[in-house]
Amino acid sequence: MDFAESTDHQDLRATVAKVCAGFGDEYFRRVLAEDGRTHELWKALGDSGFLGVNLPEEYGGGGAGIAELAIVVEETAAAGTPLLLLLVSAAISGEVLKGFGTEEQKQQFLPKMASGDDKMVFAITEPDAGSNSLSLSTTARKDGDDWILRGTKYYISGVDEASWLLVVARTGEDESGRGRMTLFVVDTDSVGLSRAIIPVEMRAPEKQFTLTFDEVRVPDSRRVGEVDRGMEIVFHGLNPERITGAAIENGIARYALAKAARYANERQVWGVPIGSHQGVSHPLAAAAIDVELARLMMTKAAWLHDHGLPAGEASNMAKFAAADAALDALDAAIQVHGGNGLASEYGLAHLWGMARLLKIAPVSREMVLNYVSTHTLGLPRSY
Repeated sequence: MDFAESTDHQDLRATVAKVCAGFGDEYFRRVLAEDGRTHELWKALGDSGFLGVNLPEEYGGGGAGIAELAIVVEETAAAGTPLLLLLVSAAISGEVLKGFGTEEQKQQFLPKMASGDDKMVFAITEPDAGSNSLSLSTTARKDGDDWILRGTKYYISGVDEASWLLVVARTGEDESGRGRMTLFVVDTDSVGLSRAIIPVEMRAPEKQFTLTFDEVRVPDSRRVGEVDRGMEIVFHGLNPERITGAAIENGIARYALAKAARYANERQVWGVPIGSHQGVSHPLAAAAIDVELARLMMTKAAWLHDHGLPAGEASNMAKFAAADAALDALDAAIQVHGGNGLASEYGLAHLWGMARLLKIAPVSREMVLNYVSTHTLGLPRSY
């Protein structure tokens, strides 16, 4: 894919890869084994200017776009150190604040996010709403110069690592009863806000939480964008999330294929490398083709977003393709390793949970197919 990249993008890839190489999959697996967090890597990326590469220069960022952030996300994953919070803090929250935050909000939050000194995570998902975001039940009601939030959010990533939440709350409804939403920045230590960790089988440094808002008071100065216009703003952040979700899957796939190719070259059976056998080489080759196709669609989606063009279709397709490609690549890599593919020291099986998660979130494959059915093919909606 380098043939399509500018020299600046190639340099960015090389520099991010160099930073991450100082950590690598052994660091990542140690963090997982200790149930720790990737604070050291996050700080290194922040010190190098990569966490805010898509944020404006006047707020400490790099002045670039989602195309550049996707490169950062992909290269961290390709080094064996995938970071989910890059999707949440840098992509969603950063893009929303960059596009719709007040000057005061940008000055308050973006420099710390760009430097890596702090994070802002995104809170939209609810237990009973699923993919139907217009049925969210967490409410925000006006009380003088403040808003009072009440409700529950579910599967919110990295709350224990962040100082702020970007919360989507219901502030009204339209004539058909569908919710009208508004966005708020809420401190994670706010009075009335409680959290409980969700035990999951997936191994990742970023933990998942249920959040309960019990009359949480938020000043109107923390409202992002217009009242009742929140869903329009949300989608400005969801496309970058899907693009960077594709990027992390593409990075995982590249990491897995690199490991598999190395092993298939070095491992010998009956006097020849196992990679010389088509039963071994063909599944890896097919996976490599799918990964490159997914990377091309991701690049298209990022270009469209950065140029202010409709990016929903490409973003959904990129995320869909990358999720399938990553799981196929990881499965092929594990198979090539045989029993060693499940051994911790070979550094493959621990990534399966994260790769599988991104086939479900931030948007399920079924909802992507619904989108393509209606928007691309013009078929009638099923819901």
